[in-house]
Amino acid sequence: MSTLLRLATAGSVDDGKSTLIGRLLHDSKAILADQYADLNGRDGELDLSRLTDGLRAEREQGITIDVAYRYFATPARDFILADTPGHVQYTRNMVTGASTADVAIVLVDARHGVVEQTKRHAFIASLLGIPHLVVAVNKMDLVEYSEERFDEIVRDFCAFREKLTARDVTYIPISALVGDNVVDPSERMAWYAGQPLLQHLEAIDPADDRNLEDLRFPVQLVIRSEGNDYRGYAGQVASGVIRPGDRVRVLPSGVESTVAAVETLDGPMEEAFPPQSVTVRLEDDVDASRGDVIVHASDETSVRRELVADVCWFSERPLRPGARYLLKHLTHTAEAIVDGIDDVVDVETLGRGPAPEELALNDIGRVRLRTRRPLLADPYARNRSTGAFILIDSASNDTVAGGMITG
Repeated sequence: MSTLLRLATAGSVDDGKSTLIGRLLHDSKAILADQYADLNGRDGELDLSRLTDGLRAEREQGITIDVAYRYFATPARDFILADTPGHVQYTRNMVTGASTADVAIVLVDARHGVVEQTKRHAFIASLLGIPHLVVAVNKMDLVEYSEERFDEIVRDFCAFREKLTARDVTYIPISALVGDNVVDPSERMAWYAGQPLLQHLEAIDPADDRNLEDLRFPVQLVIRSEGNDYRGYAGQVASGVIRPGDRVRVLPSGVESTVAAVETLDGPMEEAFPPQSVTVRLEDDVDASRGDVIVHASDETSVRRELVADVCWFSERPLRPGARYLLKHLTHTAEAIVDGIDDVVDVETLGRGPAPEELALNDIGRVRLRTRRPLLADPYARNRSTGAFILIDSASNDTVAGGMITG
């Protein structure tokens, strides 16, 4: 059974993200026969971007507005691709598409080099904790496959590489339109000694990035059966490993018990790990409900009501201190108030500016929040599952921010 790898593409408008995804699907033989009929552009030539640019508004404007997801597989790996918007106006959509990615592919137009949106998207990918970053220098065919131009772009990107938290950054020169170094090595760039993009992606093992140390099992549903006193807690393992016999603690109450069984519809299991969905039974009659989190009794963790977090602001109505929102964290939603704004990120320099009076659309800033109910909140850098949340406007039910807990 092959391992699923989640990808997100990012970059400026017209850098070729949609064409790159189309090329990956086309050259890996992942396009159905009836899809070819819709791939001819106005001049009759193959237009691979049409595989992902599905909205009429996108076709008319030539940009990607929504997040388009595509699935494909090779003999070595299953993939889910998220084609995210390049225009600054839709940065919030990019955050949504990249939030669950294992790899971020940031495209750079070889003619234009590293621009502000390149830095913005690379920084957001880093902020989201995406462990692997691929800088795909696209449209090399338009700069005559120049090694010097590629090296110049790599140097420009390396200038702010130290401000990113990605575990590794790989630079690959490609031409999505022609197909150079996307699936097969390019004869026109013999000077490049690395792997083509697809081979590099096939070599990444997302299992290496999972947190298997800290058990975090958010309760999604309590399963009870009349007559036989059955009580099970169903949910998806967010991190760590859970086994029968483990001594565990239920938060926020702090009540301890021992795992009696870990089960699925197929029967009992010896252990469960992310992202498996299971039902956990405890030896004691514990009062746990949806929103509670089961952790190992020995884990050094606690619950709290005051949080410090980096947020990406999605709403046209600015975020201001004193505002109240619903904070959705794991399987629980709590009322929250914004106590203050500490700073805002300057995307051009990736530095943090002084505390602003408000955060505007697409701003990234650090805020202080206070929740009505205590939450188990790990730093996002340690645990992407328990360190992430969204803010919801209770009046409109709109998602207005994505947040990553820092402390």
